[in-house]
Amino acid sequence: MAYDEVLAGRLKERLEPEGVTAKKMFAGLTFLLQGNALANLYDEGLMVRVGKEGMDEALARPGAQPLVIRGKEQRGWVLLDESTLDDEVLDEWLTWAVEVTAELPPK
Repeated sequence: MAYDEVLAGRLKERLEPEGVTAKKMFAGLTFLLQGNALANLYDEGLMVRVGKEGMDEALARPGAQPLVIRGKEQRGWVLLDESTLDDEVLDEWLTWAVEVTAELPPK
């Protein structure tokens, strides 16, 4: 389970005050809000939930690409280029992910 430990610390610092927990799962570190995944950090990078309606807007942003797992695009999720994630950009993505995930029913 390899992922960027420094980025993991940055994510925890920003998300824990929002009530988000981190759990090792899905071959990485998954961040959960009310039992729903909002982000996952793994060896290929950081994926964040943007919602199906947010896909076009998300993909128009620098460093975002469709999340593809086993050849299938995962609508509602994007994979981010870690090199683009300065503090301001990371905060924007995480705020978006928290807002979208908060709309989901708790698990």
